[in-house]
Amino acid sequence: MTETTTFTPAGDPEGTERPAADVLPFPLKKTTAPAVLGEGEAKPGEWDAELPDTDDPEADGLSEGAPVDPPREVYPPSVAEWMEAKDKARLPVLPDWVKLPDQRAAVRKWAVRHYSAVAGYHALRLPLVYTPKICMYSPRGAWRWSTAIGRWVSDAEGKPLRLAAVAEENAADYLKLSRQRNDRVRLRGIVATVGGFVGLAAALTLYVMAPSWLLMLAVATLTTTLGVVGAPADRPLIDLAKVTFRKRKLSSDIVIRAHEVAGLTSKDQTIAFPRPIGRDGDGWRVVVDLPYGKTFEDAMKAHARLASGMDIAPTQLFLDKDETSGRRVSYWIADRDPLAVPSGKSPLLGATRVDFWKPFPWGVDERGNPVMATMLWLSLLVGAVPRQGKTFSARTIALAAALDPYVRLYVFDGKASPDWRTFAKVAHRIGFGIVPKNGVDPVQHLLTSLRELKADVEDRYHRLSELPLHVCPEGKLTPEISRDKKLNMPLTLFVVDEVQEYLTHPEHGKEILSLMVYLARVAPAVGVSVMTATQKPDDKACPSELRDQHQARFALRVGAYQVSDTILGAGSYSEGLDASKLLKSHKGVGLLKGMSDGSGIVRTYLADGRDADRILTRAAALREAEGTLSGDAVGEAPAPETSTTILDDVAAVLGKGEAKVWSETIVDRLADLRPDVYGPWAALDAKPKAEALTAALKPYGIGTVQISRRIDGEGQVNKRGIKRDDIATAITQRNNKRDAE
Repeated sequence: MTETTTFTPAGDPEGTERPAADVLPFPLKKTTAPAVLGEGEAKPGEWDAELPDTDDPEADGLSEGAPVDPPREVYPPSVAEWMEAKDKARLPVLPDWVKLPDQRAAVRKWAVRHYSAVAGYHALRLPLVYTPKICMYSPRGAWRWSTAIGRWVSDAEGKPLRLAAVAEENAADYLKLSRQRNDRVRLRGIVATVGGFVGLAAALTLYVMAPSWLLMLAVATLTTTLGVVGAPADRPLIDLAKVTFRKRKLSSDIVIRAHEVAGLTSKDQTIAFPRPIGRDGDGWRVVVDLPYGKTFEDAMKAHARLASGMDIAPTQLFLDKDETSGRRVSYWIADRDPLAVPSGKSPLLGATRVDFWKPFPWGVDERGNPVMATMLWLSLLVGAVPRQGKTFSARTIALAAALDPYVRLYVFDGKASPDWRTFAKVAHRIGFGIVPKNGVDPVQHLLTSLRELKADVEDRYHRLSELPLHVCPEGKLTPEISRDKKLNMPLTLFVVDEVQEYLTHPEHGKEILSLMVYLARVAPAVGVSVMTATQKPDDKACPSELRDQHQARFALRVGAYQVSDTILGAGSYSEGLDASKLLKSHKGVGLLKGMSDGSGIVRTYLADGRDADRILTRAAALREAEGTLSGDAVGEAPAPETSTTILDDVAAVLGKGEAKVWSETIVDRLADLRPDVYGPWAALDAKPKAEALTAALKPYGIGTVQISRRIDGEGQVNKRGIKRDDIATAITQRNNKRDAE
């Protein structure tokens, strides 16, 4: 239908009357389209071209087109799209708790827990509370019962009507009511008398002929009935069972109220429910669409207010992001605080061995679903305030590594607590504290182990690249290579608890930091994983240059959200990850980030000292059977450390009168002096060979200089080398220090 209207073009004087114009449907289409677009003509999809008016002579050949937005039926989707849309819109016939095994198990567990609590509650009170109440109330019940029968026989309910007839002096009504009363009393008296004789006969028969159990059952039934009748109305005979947790039915009104008080909705914009509210395990699942302009981040910021609006604790409300829409949020409201419920004993107690190449059980999430951990190709940082389960959480991972006989373990504990002592049964290198004891300096032992491990990592890179492709595809470590004893490249887990104690060491702290940064950054790619734990994740105790090398982070309870961000990484708080919201009762509970694509809560399994000893005893026997026990576990001391003798060895290979010598020349001479120690260096190329010597001399403050020499009378050759005077100075300083000690 053509609509006629008047309009005033822009720029014309206000109020100027214009002739009526016809509003035509848009766009128009030609009956015959031109084959080639000329200059000034619009391409399909362009909007800047002017369509000629239908009144224009040039409009010949144009016909009325379809509306701009045709109905969906004009251009229906494909059958596949139509079916996909219907699948998304169709609600499931059965709820999740009926279809899914884990949901059925959760409902079954809840029903058993709930009804067993109710049954136990009443069973305990039956002899102690309910029976005395029944005996006390039964006389009152007998009186009430007999009084009710007497009132019924005497037609007491008709007495008010008869008294009213007397008061009104209505003789006819009174006589009529009196006759009715006499008839009722006569009939009811006969019924009551017969009933009394029958009841008395039945009671005498039961007393004489019935067995004792039946007589007692009859007396108990009669007494209970009289007790129920005689119980006061304001004090019921049976108490309500108080279950162990608070559980309420969640409704849409409660959810809407929560969003209103949280400031996420207004009068004009409220939330929508794309799916019904329903039970999900030990809680409720609610999916809402926030008003336009509101996001998941807004809901995260209002987390505490949302919980208050639902009248629950903040630790009972969990938010999940929906990837299909920025304003869609999924809530899981737990019946009780799930983080305060212990996750239970570690499944490692029942495991005979573990394949560290595969994920292993570490804990459960807030809903009780298992969380699997892996340490392949990554480093892990664990942080928390004291006594929140940091050490136990990290130790569970180390216990899993111990049950794989082909995993090499390095364990160092900066606080020298008993938590890691039992690992001496299986650890290749182990140390406790920072104070020398029994002739062993744990800091020096750590330093030696770090240098040993760094050399191993460097060697692995070279050897993996040299292996044939059918053995080492793409130059990467494989399970077969890691378990080949001849190749000697097992998966390795390097654990340092209370790492801040070593990093702040006045003498060796800087070198320890440098070596750990190198390992955390480079070593995971060749099967050497690093796990550090600390209760002081600040820049001084645990510098960011080390923290930032950890791909995975695990934060248990901390004091402030800034500390949580320090452990989990910058920006974690804006993502809704804040370990400072965890409570003291949430021991062993933390936020995990970076180990997989998602982030979430982990309630780590518990393996106390006794359990750890059992697991490690089994692990030691397993390693002994496989022949993989090594290092400190079997009393094998580290090989003579290169850095402790490097000064004397370099001085020994320097020729008389040589003031400056190329580094690679010194390495070749060292290999001749000590092939078992320096042989691997000599096998390297020229540049790596020189760098190995430079790294070994760096802790003593010896650097390299450019040395120029003429070879065979030809041109000058420049290479890096060292000066004799620097070696002599370093040896003098070392000797003076030893004398002072």
